[in-house]
Amino acid sequence: MSVAKNIELTSTSEVSFEDAIKKGIAKASETIKNVKGAWIKEQKVSINDGQVAEYNVMMIVTFVLD
Repeated sequence: MSVAKNIELTSTSEVSFEDAIKKGIAKASETIKNVKGAWIKEQKVSINDGQVAEYNVMMIVTFVLD
């Protein structure tokens, strides 16, 4: 039997949504074992002088407990 847990986290990037997702998952994986998936709950951008300055994602990361 497996038991999984979900955590919600936010990640940002100046490059793209995909980069923000990859950075968030990579950082979570540094301290959490058995990361199995992520659900992207929300995407938004920060605007500065009429240009996209930052890509923000809110995600729910799932990992299996030992």
